[in-house]
Formats: sequence, C-alpha cells, structure tokens
Amino acid sequence: QVQLVESGGGSVQPGGSLKLSCIGSGLPISTGVIAWFRQAPGKEREFVGAINRFTGYTEYSASKQGRFTLSRTNTKNTVYLQMNSLEFEDTATYYCAGGRTSGLIPSNYDYWGQGTQVTVSS
Repeated sequence: QVQLVESGGGSVQPGGSLKLSCIGSGLPISTGVIAWFRQAPGKEREFVGAINRFTGYTEYSASKQGRFTLSRTNTKNTVYLQMNSLEFEDTATYYCAGGRTSGLIPSNYDYWGQGTQVTVSS
C-alpha cells in the first residue's frame, strides 16, 4: 500500500522558516518524482516544486525558486521542502504527491498525502 505522509507544518511569522517532510512508503520504482503542491482556501492547487528521488534533479515554480528548496534522503523515500522568508501569501495546506514524471498539473500525480497546514501570520 502506497502512503505519503507530510509533517512539519505550523504557524510562523513573516520572514520565518519551516521545513516540511514527506515520507513515502510502498512507492513503486516507477514513481520517480515527488512534488509539493499547496492550496489556499478558495484557490486552486498550486505547484510548488518537484524532485526526482533517484537523481535529485529539482524544479520549482518560478515564484518559489530562491525561497524554497527541495532535498531528499539517501533512502530516497523522504523528501524535504525547506521554506525561507515566508510571506502571508504562503499560507496554505501543503501536499506532497508522487508521480512518474514531474508536471504542474495535479492530475499528473498518482499518489497524494493528506496535507500539512502552514500559516504565516503576525
């Protein structure tokens, strides 16, 4: 059974940092990409970035590059999203997703976690 479990969300002040984790289990070898999406209330799910868990290749949404960094463990089953210089607009539920290839569209991914809430407030 495939599972993706996110953790690390919470409340932070503007300018602060958070590190989210996504632990995968039962992932088929064909699921080479782990992506992060986020969804704010009333908005569509938005691509944040993706990492190939075998090669470590990363790609980011243009607006996130520079503030957000993806990494993975050597076991290739855990992916991290380091978020720095957080802004009010970063408030959302953050989801990790597994797929065969990367892409901006949620339907490109086969597996999803339950999400972790990130709130940026003063």
